[in-house]
Amino acid sequence: MVVNRILVAVLLLISNNGCDAFSAQQPFFASSENNNANTESTKNTNNKALQPGDTIAVIGASGNVGKLVALRLSDTYKINGVVRDASSVQPFFEGRDNINLFECNLIEEIMKNNNDFSSSSLSPALRDANAVVICTGTTAFPTEAWSKTESTSVTSAVLKALFDNGFTVKDAISDLDSMGWNTPNNVDNKSNKYVLNVWNSMGATKKRVVMLSSIGVQRRTAMPFPILNACGVLDAKAAGEEYLKQNAKEEEYSYTIIRPGQLFGGPYDNNYYLGTLFQLDKDSDTQDVEVGQGDELLGDTLRSTLAEITAQIMEKNYATNMDFAAVNVKGQAPDVTTLQSRLGAL
Repeated sequence: MVVNRILVAVLLLISNNGCDAFSAQQPFFASSENNNANTESTKNTNNKALQPGDTIAVIGASGNVGKLVALRLSDTYKINGVVRDASSVQPFFEGRDNINLFECNLIEEIMKNNNDFSSSSLSPALRDANAVVICTGTTAFPTEAWSKTESTSVTSAVLKALFDNGFTVKDAISDLDSMGWNTPNNVDNKSNKYVLNVWNSMGATKKRVVMLSSIGVQRRTAMPFPILNACGVLDAKAAGEEYLKQNAKEEEYSYTIIRPGQLFGGPYDNNYYLGTLFQLDKDSDTQDVEVGQGDELLGDTLRSTLAEITAQIMEKNYATNMDFAAVNVKGQAPDVTTLQSRLGAL
């Protein structure tokens, strides 16, 4: 009961301030637990490497990370960028003729509860996709990013949901789920499953899926992650990850789950995350990159680092059928050869 009251207080504070001070990738204390529950490598028969000119669908290509991932991958591949509003991101990709944008609202699609995936607005983007990169995400606590417009105040709706459910946080958020909001369960769990189900129904040769997740998913019971998970963001990511692993095994494609820490660095278009709100960046002495299997690292991650890691593992066929964490640490940025060596050793 006391814990629930604390969660209610935090929930109200965050939704009223409109800033996600506890972003879904923000380990703000060091954990004393060294979790060795690490990755379970799925053994499947498909380890076909992507080839230059293959098509990759980038889900969430208008987000701060998704834009960099799509741009970097377009050096080597054809990109189908999935966005809600193509006009908002077209200038960013100007001059990249191999990036095609497709509009789709994943939350609207999952709310239809329609298993006829061929009629989905997502189908055109996935029809010829040999690989998928999932870059979508939402804030860990209610902010405007949870609203259907991603720009509307959520305070009154959160208060009503709490009141209607006797101030039980879990039930209140379940109500927001059912209303089609951009909640963690809808974005990080249901939408990710939907993307994979639609892709499975398409006819292209399927080679790989990369999912950008978060540090802390495998440490949900170790402080500070229970606080971060108060509204279920890490639970939702965990469910999405498990579905990906099982689906990769069944459909015989390879997968990779990347776990960044709190995201830093430009672009700064999304003002609902702490790192973008204050336009925080790493200083020149914190550009080195550390990677490690499972979910044992702590730290922050530059968006540019995350985009480069994503491109490298796909171009070199590194880190198949595993999950790993990636953070920036003290030191100069590694050259490409060094980064490749670290990723290849995973």
